[in-house]
Amino acid sequence: MGKQSAVDELLQRIASAFETLPRQLQNVASYLERERANIMVQRINEVAAGCEVHPSAVVRFAQRFGYSGFSEMQAVFRNDYTEGVTPARSYQQRIRKVIAEGEGNLPTAQMALRFIDASRIGLDELAKSLDAAQFDAAVNLLVKAENIYVVAVRRTFSIASYIVYALQHTHKRVHLVSGLGGMYREQIRSIGKNDVLIAISYPPYGKETLYCSRVAHQHKAKVLAITDSALGALGREAHITLMVNEGSAFAFRALTSTICLCQALFVALAYRLELKVEETTHPGEYDD
Repeated sequence: MGKQSAVDELLQRIASAFETLPRQLQNVASYLERERANIMVQRINEVAAGCEVHPSAVVRFAQRFGYSGFSEMQAVFRNDYTEGVTPARSYQQRIRKVIAEGEGNLPTAQMALRFIDASRIGLDELAKSLDAAQFDAAVNLLVKAENIYVVAVRRTFSIASYIVYALQHTHKRVHLVSGLGGMYREQIRSIGKNDVLIAISYPPYGKETLYCSRVAHQHKAKVLAITDSALGALGREAHITLMVNEGSAFAFRALTSTICLCQALFVALAYRLELKVEETTHPGEYDD
């Protein structure tokens, strides 16, 4: 079975209790969900200011959900970030945690099955939560776009690379914002009001992805976000948000649901464009 992060579990508890909370505590709940990637570095006064409440309300909120105070609740977000970052040392730490918890004694095939189960759970969740109206609106954006820019970094870069490859089978002009040579600014600066940026990111959100999203807004382009929250740093300012909650195993998140959603997005667009993808390879051509 895939295991949720402690932050995801906390946010689910908060969501379940949201309607029963006083208005001030609802403000805190909304802020935590929206700023989950930043809570770990914020002081209680900053959180209170963002929620437009007194710091004592933030303390009451934390205590409402079983914590001694803000610092103990903040540690949940900090630990989640530590497990989610991408450097090799963090991966090594996660592997050592698996060993320390005894899960490293599982047969390797059993580890594979755990990841398959996690991916299956994520796909089941995607099927249940897919917003048909948002998906249709996303396809409409792409149909109308003169240019399609795609950005994702680190863990999700492979997804960006795939969706660019797929979209290049249409007549659309498609651009991968790869940042090669550090040139994110140069690669995104030509985006215009008739264009769409597909931005893919999960907490901790890629700063490069957020930068490209801001530039797209400044240039009056549309932003299609693929992320885990409509209230997160990427989703809350996007024109269309497609939400994905990936399954995880051994503290490693899968990418299965994200690639599935991107493939579905391409197929739906191709259908709308009445695209006929060439399935045979002619002599002298590249093998697609």
